[in-house]
Amino acid sequence: MEFGGKGEGMRAFAGVVEELAGACGSTAMVYVMHVCAAQAIAAASGLANRDGILTDIAAGKHLSTLAFSEAGSRSQFWAPVSKLEERNGHFVTSAAKSWVTAAGHADSYVSTAQMPNALSPLQSTVYLVTAKADGVRVNGTFNGLGLRGNDSAPVSLDQITVGKDALISQPGEGPKIILEVVLPWFAIGTAAMANGLCGAAVKRTAEHLTGTGFEHDHSKLRDLPILRARLAEMSVRTEQSRSLLGHTLDQIESPSEITPLFVLQSRLAALQAAVDVTDLAMKACGGAAFSRQVGIERLFRDARAGWVMAPTVDHLNDFIGKALTGLPLF
Repeated sequence: MEFGGKGEGMRAFAGVVEELAGACGSTAMVYVMHVCAAQAIAAASGLANRDGILTDIAAGKHLSTLAFSEAGSRSQFWAPVSKLEERNGHFVTSAAKSWVTAAGHADSYVSTAQMPNALSPLQSTVYLVTAKADGVRVNGTFNGLGLRGNDSAPVSLDQITVGKDALISQPGEGPKIILEVVLPWFAIGTAAMANGLCGAAVKRTAEHLTGTGFEHDHSKLRDLPILRARLAEMSVRTEQSRSLLGHTLDQIESPSEITPLFVLQSRLAALQAAVDVTDLAMKACGGAAFSRQVGIERLFRDARAGWVMAPTVDHLNDFIGKALTGLPLF
């Protein structure tokens, strides 16, 4: 609130994301990435003009985003290939960042690189780079299956200068910011986004079944038991996922040692629900959905982005299994 914001927490964030996703998945994705980046900036202690950036963010004058994934690390965003090299009191780095949401519109990127002389990619550093800095270039535009409006594109960093006052984490302490700040906000945000897509699919399917019918006997699609059953399953899966997210938010507000497990589970459940619910919506609405008449086809495509977005569904299953058996995530 000291910077002009409302001071709300994750519960309000999740509610906003769900509403946005119900109208436009791409807009929700941009917002989630922006909030994740803003939370990382807020967690920084030595970042120059941190307060000014946060004030501009609260005023809607600064859009930030994450630039974690690299061509060489792919979906394992926690293990950057790029490295910081210390030079004359500052750092220099080059990187091929991939899948940077809002790449061509963001004012800044929260990025990662290995610390100088790192013994492992996990000895990473989180830093901030402005989009107008020398050596920063957006390469192309986004052309994907879903979320077509989120402007996710590769960004190259060519021998950019990273001052020590641009560090969000201390050298080698990047995983602390990534795991304790960025990942929880990202997991909750993308879970809420998936739930919003589910909710929109349920609403549009119900409208289609209620408003469309057969002229020869004046019946409606809703009069077919199999279509009602599909709609019922969609609704139940949606509310199951939303309930788990609500329980996870309760855990976050009163944290314990099992809270991180619920964060991972809520994202996994929501991603799976979104794929299943939109698949059922396509089947329930038939040719009208396939031909884009009722808006289901877009939801169907957008829902599949989360499945492959790091941490992917496969990663989440592995992480949850590790957590349940007492193994470290990495």
